[in-house]
Amino acid sequence: MSGLVVKSQLIDGKLVAADSTFPSYNPATGDLLGHAPDAKKADAEAAIAAARRAFDTTDWATDTELRLRCLRQLHTALDDHREELRELTIAEVGAPRQLTHGPQLDEPIGLVTYYADLLETYEFTEDLGEKESRGRRHHRWVEKEAAGVVAAILPYNFPNQLALAKLAPALAAGCTVVLKGAPQTPLTTLALGELIAEHTDIPPGVVNILSSSRAETGEVLTTHPDVDLVTFTGATTTGRAIMAAAADTVKRVFLELGGKSAMIVLDDADYTKAAMFAAFTICSHSGQGCALTSRLLVPRADHDRIVQLVAAGMERVRVGDPRAAETAMGPLISEQQRDKVDAMVRRAVEAGARLVRGGKRVDPGWFYEPTLLAGVDPDSEIAQEEVFGPVLAVIPYDDEDDAVRIANHSRYGLSGAVHSADDERAIRLARRIRTGTFSINGGNYFSADVPFGGYKQSGIGRESGRAGFEEFLEEKAFGRVVPPEEVA
Repeated sequence: MSGLVVKSQLIDGKLVAADSTFPSYNPATGDLLGHAPDAKKADAEAAIAAARRAFDTTDWATDTELRLRCLRQLHTALDDHREELRELTIAEVGAPRQLTHGPQLDEPIGLVTYYADLLETYEFTEDLGEKESRGRRHHRWVEKEAAGVVAAILPYNFPNQLALAKLAPALAAGCTVVLKGAPQTPLTTLALGELIAEHTDIPPGVVNILSSSRAETGEVLTTHPDVDLVTFTGATTTGRAIMAAAADTVKRVFLELGGKSAMIVLDDADYTKAAMFAAFTICSHSGQGCALTSRLLVPRADHDRIVQLVAAGMERVRVGDPRAAETAMGPLISEQQRDKVDAMVRRAVEAGARLVRGGKRVDPGWFYEPTLLAGVDPDSEIAQEEVFGPVLAVIPYDDEDDAVRIANHSRYGLSGAVHSADDERAIRLARRIRTGTFSINGGNYFSADVPFGGYKQSGIGRESGRAGFEEFLEEKAFGRVVPPEEVA
């Protein structure tokens, strides 16, 4: 892999530069990290053409053994360059080193093996048996085949996880892919293209990886008639625009969007443990996670007590240089994002929320203190809108039914959590919450084999697991008249 300078895009099997570049910065220092090619409309069109040709004119979509070999090679390449990728992820994403040993790097690398293993055992044909119709016997079966050319568009927060959660199942299914990294973290995604070009037998055009700061590049990917499926992770507002853009050509869309998830602390819970869990969860990757529980619902009678426990927990979160092994929380991705978070906190206080701790910028870099707001109105902006920062809104409730009502009072439905001394009580409550994922007493559902996605405006479809693989498949039903000599 080359150093942290100008990286190349992968188009039609070749590492190529663009006519112009744009900068990438280290969010922990604000220093220039490197430059990435700034793909234009023509680059996106070339990548789509390559992916279309590879799907239509090669045997990639039908050669299971080739796909399996290439996935194994990709895993080996990622594993061999793991430590280089780790340092790049820390530098560009601002992810704490300890987080790269989980969902920022090591777990995503495992996704490739998971989908290679699934490809080895997956049944692409389902026999539906025979049926009599109009006096004749008919044999029916279903075959599953690749959906076609995939446009995959990434956000900045977990670029390795999201790139491989889209790329690995798409390749296993037999699709070809044009993947565009986030403009805030282009180098991390482009590094994946270098590994594919230099260390795998993935044929030209099967994988194309672009970086761009231009809106027109994404527009091409979502509107081009040669793209069959768009998979996007990011803000709900952008997801709506992608759905609208894809409508003219009736593309399939697979969207993982925003969240405003609620953690409910029941009156029989261990408040100290629940508060610590809430404090560290919202500080994970500086709150830049769509499934993080950013609303904390607590019994009204114990609101102030739990708030103080959460504040004490936040004091224990080590904030600082993401390169340090002991750091638990690093910076926000950009000055712009920090300004957005700070403005939302200011408006929340003006609207009546009580600032218990935090609410301050920390320099150098783009750090923001872990922030706790108490007595939050469930209808307020800070309780309804995604912040994408280390800001926890504490909302009091009157009884269990009230807690469920407040938790469901959101246009989002991505995740949630509950803490209780009684697992069965917690599970009963969890089943009343309209979300795609849920944590019971600190339980972790996130894994390569678990489908991830949301209800309502949190998205369409599921990522990871068997369901994440089948997002990239089409089903074709067959019927054949059984000749008389074959009828038993």
